[in-house]
Amino acid sequence: MIEPFAREDMFTGPAVDDALISKAEERLGYRLPSSYLDILRRMNGGLLRRRLCPTSFPTSWADDHFEVRSLLGIGGDHGIDSSGGHGSRDLISEWEYPDIGIVLFDMPSGGHDAVMLDYRDCGSGDEPAVVYIDEDRVPRRVARDFGEFLGLLGGQESDVESNE
Repeated sequence: MIEPFAREDMFTGPAVDDALISKAEERLGYRLPSSYLDILRRMNGGLLRRRLCPTSFPTSWADDHFEVRSLLGIGGDHGIDSSGGHGSRDLISEWEYPDIGIVLFDMPSGGHDAVMLDYRDCGSGDEPAVVYIDEDRVPRRVARDFGEFLGLLGGQESDVESNE
């Protein structure tokens, strides 16, 4: 597997263990995908190397993609389960995202768009789909699960700009 994180430790939380996972899942009310937890066991959130996700629809970001900046981990001040204004529930409330799951990424827009795990059609043994939420707050599916989403991510926005 290609190392997903850049060397910077922005948004990196404490070491992940079973107790931290259980606490996060209890606070969030959702079972976290195994592919997400596998990444967090290596580094609990952080700035990503590959940040662009292609789309088949236009976004407020571009005609054919959007950018994520950092994967949010669990625990600590910036974890998806935190309650200090940076957690998923806080972001859903502040930015009026649909209440369908968990906000997973820090975005360059600062909150005008989001990438979320969508638990609406998730069976008991299934992993949630990944959706993009734009300024219209309509969830648009971009991947069947978190593992597929990571595989879709390509170069950084600066790479795209320099090729245009």
